[in-house]
Amino acid sequence: MSDAWQVAALHRTPTFSAVVLAAGMSSRMQGQHKLLLPVDGQPAIRRTVSALCAARPEQIVVVTGYKGRAVMEALDGLPVNFQSNPRYEEGQMTSVAAGVAALTAPCNVVLVCLADQVLLDAADYRELIDAFAAMPRGSILVPFFNGQRGNPVAFSASYAAEVVSGHVNPGCRKLIAEHPDEVFIHEAAHDRFTIDMDTPEDYARVLERLTSVGEKLIRVTSGGG
Repeated sequence: MSDAWQVAALHRTPTFSAVVLAAGMSSRMQGQHKLLLPVDGQPAIRRTVSALCAARPEQIVVVTGYKGRAVMEALDGLPVNFQSNPRYEEGQMTSVAAGVAALTAPCNVVLVCLADQVLLDAADYRELIDAFAAMPRGSILVPFFNGQRGNPVAFSASYAAEVVSGHVNPGCRKLIAEHPDEVFIHEAAHDRFTIDMDTPEDYARVLERLTSVGEKLIRVTSGGG
């Protein structure tokens, strides 16, 4: 972090940087590393980060841990910074803190992203930034769909020091209860913010959904019904 972050506050349109949490052990994926599983012809982590890159953040920090070298290789050539988290086995918050501490580009907003949300596209990330800019109150935005909490979580860059110190945990399920005045709930019109890949069943559902979407696009472009 640097004092240059404050410069970004002078701009009306929020600028954002992103922390991608990619350090976990995929403990529920029955021996497979979920971030390296193929999704639409590429590793899951690369699909996620490519979509995030297309949303034009100021900086992307990918936090690595378990099989970090393989994760880095899967992202070869993408404009990201890597931050190793040697404490990744202690929980997600250690990765959030490590990633936020590694941000250096001036920005107004920080997105904390899950590396396995492969259904999100650039427009979804921009939706959260636009929603953050339009919030009537608060400094933390959490997406919801039909009562289900989603990700990424967006927070004001002014919270960075508190996140790094562990005083504010944007990934905590108790965030809304602990900071009711600061948290704004963004009611999304779609479920993509609530879908990730923790289990083989989750992975199968994601692949099925992408196949269905692909088939619909083929029908449309070919003039079918």
